[in-house]
Amino acid sequence: MKKLILAALISAAFVPLAHAATEADVDNSFNPYKGGFPSAPGLTAGLVINKANVDQFKDILAVGTYRIIKEGMFEMKVGPTTQFMINDSYIKASKSNLNKTKLGAKPGDNVSGYVAGRPFPEEPDLKDPRAGEKLAWNYKFGVNWGDGAAISPFYWKYRNLASGQVEKTIKWDFHFLNFMHRTNIAPVPEFTPNPSGIYRAIYVKAHEPSDLKNTQLLIQRFEDDAKLDDAYLYLGFQRRVRRLAQGQVTDSFLGSDLMIEDFEGYNGRVSDMKWTYKGTKNILLPMWNHNDLKLTEEFKEPGGYKFVEFGGQGGCFFQGSYQLRKVYILEAEPVNPNHPISKRTFYMDAQLQNLNGAIEIYDRKGELWKIWAVGKSHPDSHLAVNKGSGIGIDDAFSMVDVQSKHCTTGQFKGQVDPKLVPPNLFQVQNLRGGD
Repeated sequence: MKKLILAALISAAFVPLAHAATEADVDNSFNPYKGGFPSAPGLTAGLVINKANVDQFKDILAVGTYRIIKEGMFEMKVGPTTQFMINDSYIKASKSNLNKTKLGAKPGDNVSGYVAGRPFPEEPDLKDPRAGEKLAWNYKFGVNWGDGAAISPFYWKYRNLASGQVEKTIKWDFHFLNFMHRTNIAPVPEFTPNPSGIYRAIYVKAHEPSDLKNTQLLIQRFEDDAKLDDAYLYLGFQRRVRRLAQGQVTDSFLGSDLMIEDFEGYNGRVSDMKWTYKGTKNILLPMWNHNDLKLTEEFKEPGGYKFVEFGGQGGCFFQGSYQLRKVYILEAEPVNPNHPISKRTFYMDAQLQNLNGAIEIYDRKGELWKIWAVGKSHPDSHLAVNKGSGIGIDDAFSMVDVQSKHCTTGQFKGQVDPKLVPPNLFQVQNLRGGD
C-alpha cells in the first residue's frame, strides 16, 4: 500500500497544477500579435513559394502544404500577416465567464460551468496532458460563423486531380445557427423553448444539378457532448426523410472527397476524438482580404459578387494568399477503432481558434490520405453585410485526396445575416416541406 501511495504522489508531482486564467490571458488569446507579427528568414509579402524554393520555408509550412508545393501541384503567394479580431461581445463574454468552465473528470466527459465566450483562454502547455482537449472545447464553443450565418450560394466541384476534368458541380445553400451560448445577435443568450438542448445546427440544401435538386441535410448538435448528433437526409428524388446512422457521417458525402465529419474542418463531438496538443509554431495559413484577390468571372451573382479563383494542378487549389500565423498544432485520433481514419492533424490559428486553416487526414495505415484547407477572408474586405462582424469568413476550400488523385473544391458567398437563418429552418419538419 505504501508503494502505491508513493507512486501516486510521484505521478501527481509531474502533473502541472491548474492555474486560474487572467484577463491578460484573454487579451493575449484574442490578440497574440500585440508584441508584433511573426517573421521568418527570407519571407516577405509578395513572395511566391514554389517547388524551387519550398525547402527554404519547410519549417513554416504544414506537412501537407509542403508536399503539394514540393510535388509541383501548387504555388503559394505570401501576403502580410494581419489582425483577425473576433467581435467584442464574444471577447467580453470570455472575460465575464473567466475560469467558470471546468473539464470533466476524465477526457471525453462533458465540461461543466460553461456560459459563453472562449472556455479556456490560457496558453496551452505541453506539460498539460489535457491541453488538446481544452483547445477542442474552445473550437466547439468558438466563433464558427458566429451566432448565425449562411453560405448562399456555395459551389462544390468534383475534379480529377491529374486531368483537371470537372466531373460535377453542385450549387448549395448552407445555414448555421447557434441555439445556445449566443453573445452577439438577439436573442442572447439562447433561443427558447429548446427542450432538446440543441446547441448548434447546420441545414444544407442543394439547388443544382437537377438530379440532386432539393437534397437536404440537417445536423443538430447538442450541448450535451455525450449525446450523438441527430442527422437527417432528404433526397429529392425519393421524397422522404431518413435519419442517418452514426457511421454514415464518415462515409463519402454524395460522392465527394468530404465526409460530413469534415464540414467546417471538424464536424463532430469533442468526445469522438482523443485530442493531443503537439506544440505551437508559426505556420503559413490561407488568410486574406477577399476584395484584394484576383477573382473568377465564372459565376454571375446579383450585385456583382465574385468568387475566389482556383488553379494549380487539376484546378484543385484556391488562388488566395497565405500569411504567417501563430498556430497550435492539434492531433485528433478517433476513439472508435472502426473509424476510416487513424488521425487528423489540425493547424489551429491561435487567434480565431477555428480548425480549418490546414488539416492532414491519415488513413488507417497511418499514411497521408487527404489534404484539407479552408481559406478565410477578413470580414471587412468582403461583402458589406460582413463588415464589422468580427468573424473570419470562410471563402474557399480545397480537399485533395492524394491517394486517388481527386479533389473537391468549394467557393463560398458567406453572409453573416440573421435574416437568412430563422430557427424553423433547422427543424425536421422543414425538410419535408423543402420541395
